[in-house]
Amino acid sequence: MAKNKSGIIKNTLVLVIVTFVAILALAVVNQVTMEPIAQAEIDARNEVYKAVYADANSFTEVENTQKLLEESPALLAEKGFDGCSINDVLAVTDATGTVEGYVIAATSPSGYGGDVQIAIGIKDGVITGFDVVSNSETAGLGSRCTDDEFTSQFDGKPVTQLEYTKTGATEPNQIDAISGATITTNAVTQAVNSAIVFYQENFGATTDTLVGVVEEVSVIIPSVQEGE
Repeated sequence: MAKNKSGIIKNTLVLVIVTFVAILALAVVNQVTMEPIAQAEIDARNEVYKAVYADANSFTEVENTQKLLEESPALLAEKGFDGCSINDVLAVTDATGTVEGYVIAATSPSGYGGDVQIAIGIKDGVITGFDVVSNSETAGLGSRCTDDEFTSQFDGKPVTQLEYTKTGATEPNQIDAISGATITTNAVTQAVNSAIVFYQENFGATTDTLVGVVEEVSVIIPSVQEGE
């Protein structure tokens, strides 16, 4: 009986040691593979963001990314963009590893078909590029927000609050609305301005007039029919 008890104790100790070693080995493997996996995820997003920051050397995670994203709806609501959110943010680094700009993806819920998600690149106070990541807008109307004729307007715009016009853009911060799709244009503008607010609050200089301008240009159109 004593020998059986001794054997059980020994087997239990061996099992505990083996389990501990296995857990330790898994922890080491996880630590070793964590960074490559994270970089692989960034590389996958690179394909999308190259469209808005074509000359980027590489993309890297921003410190406290998850916290910044989680806090973005409250920040944007405070600035007049209730319902908007930031979906993603990456820093763009040069060959020396120095941050030279950012790519930010944002969503407005105010599209005619629902959410409109966009991405912009920012460098030296100007927008390097713009892309509509996803939308459910009406074919032939709001869906034209992905046409180059519309998207190319954002390239080179200053990183200040933008506004749209139906009478022809005459100011540096203006874009031409999509004909017959004011609701979509408004949603796109909201999303871009949300990304700009997020950038200004976290990475850039905040202007004294920012809030007032946001309240002026982020009007949600109540119409239930696209085409105004």
